[in-house]
Amino acid sequence: MIDRAVEALKNGEFILLYDFDDREGETDLIIRSDAVTRRHILQMRKDAGGLICTAVHPEAAARLGLPFASDILQTTDFAEKEGEIPYDRKNHSSFSLWVNHRKTFTGITDNDRALTITRVADQVKQSLNGGGHNFAAEFRTPGHVPLLRAADALLEQRFGQTELSIALAEMAGITPSVTVCEMLDDETGTALSKEDARKYAEKHGLIFLEGKDVVDSWKTWRKLSVASHDIQ
Repeated sequence: MIDRAVEALKNGEFILLYDFDDREGETDLIIRSDAVTRRHILQMRKDAGGLICTAVHPEAAARLGLPFASDILQTTDFAEKEGEIPYDRKNHSSFSLWVNHRKTFTGITDNDRALTITRVADQVKQSLNGGGHNFAAEFRTPGHVPLLRAADALLEQRFGQTELSIALAEMAGITPSVTVCEMLDDETGTALSKEDARKYAEKHGLIFLEGKDVVDSWKTWRKLSVASHDIQ
């Protein structure tokens, strides 16, 4: 299943990614950011309904100067308090800045968000390849695309959708920026159940993957990567 999920991600297709029963218990629609079109934004807001966010690799985030929102707000009364997130009391949230590309109009339309997201992916790719980049020259904040900064040690540190999706991107060998959106239930007002998320995946011919599958594969992939590096 993980091989099929990685291949789908490479091909710019949606994947359904469920985290853990003892965490958020949510399924996200995820897709590589550099493949996002207005049609993908439409599907996420119509079929998923949650917040459409773009996750960024920690090294790229550092090079681009993307902070954690919690660090910016720590001196204010609005700051997130340690241990306050009920599903992840050991870590703060992954939210960074909310941005619009400077060539967008309002920033909220499907076209505008697709432009912002793909240009974020461009910046991530440039920064990791050692090319020139100037994030502030291309983006303004506040905006309509929330950026998520993955934990520095990824799945060795945090098991959020942000880290799971970036780990999948690394295993796929693609630009490590992934756009995610939580799947919500119209009837109950809660997250879409795992069972209903599976049914959606089957109906639309998409891969459904669980966080534990990603974690297990990541551990193996990391060992092979380290071994390969040592040989070289």
